[in-house]
Amino acid sequence: MSATGAGLAVRGLAVSYGGVQAVDDVSFTVEPGEIVGLIGPNGAGKTTTIDAISGFTVSRGQVELAGRSLTSAPAHARARAGLVRTFQSVELFDDLSVRQNLAVAALPVRWWGPLVDAVAPRRGRHADVDDALDAVGLLELADARPTDLSHGQRRLVALARALASRPRVVLLDEPAAGLDTDETEALGTLLHTLRDRGIGVLLVDHDMSLVLTTCLRIVVLDFGRVIATGAPDEIRRDPNVVRAYLGSSEANS
Repeated sequence: MSATGAGLAVRGLAVSYGGVQAVDDVSFTVEPGEIVGLIGPNGAGKTTTIDAISGFTVSRGQVELAGRSLTSAPAHARARAGLVRTFQSVELFDDLSVRQNLAVAALPVRWWGPLVDAVAPRRGRHADVDDALDAVGLLELADARPTDLSHGQRRLVALARALASRPRVVLLDEPAAGLDTDETEALGTLLHTLRDRGIGVLLVDHDMSLVLTTCLRIVVLDFGRVIATGAPDEIRRDPNVVRAYLGSSEANS
């Protein structure tokens, strides 16, 4: 369980597909304002773990957020509770502006929402949208269409969309994929900003420089099981991690 009861607690998480055990007895916590890395070789079960935590795949085990059990909750209920995620594939509505893409996620959808907005637009929602765009450095592109953006900018819009709902914990699946060096550095700065705002972050990424310099703790998966947990310096020197994933050059750098 989370030490404070205010963050994300995952206990005994398991996912199987037929006879394949994709995730096996995975447990960890993400405290408010803490960035936790989840790393491992391809096929280690990282994205499957995020899918299970966020309710997008059937799993066993327990998931709690702020002391509340979400184990039986569907994906949309987990998102409304403050547990949101990004995806490796960037799925944006190309016929909407960047700001409108974020507005879709800023508040839970209700059938009466458009009627309320027509009578009294919800300023709180628009403030959250602009704040999220400003956080990722794209406020000046709020009225652009996703088709007018670079791949890196589209990924940042997807991240901003997750932030617009004011999450307690955000699960980031390869957010640096496709970003250039400057964009990756900006992402690292943004992650520290989220930490300062008290948002917990679970970061899955193959950019080890990003992971090692931003995460307070790192959880390492191999074949669906946790093989190590610790601070970055501990992880980069752990012989099991070096053998399974990092390699000697990363460990000694």
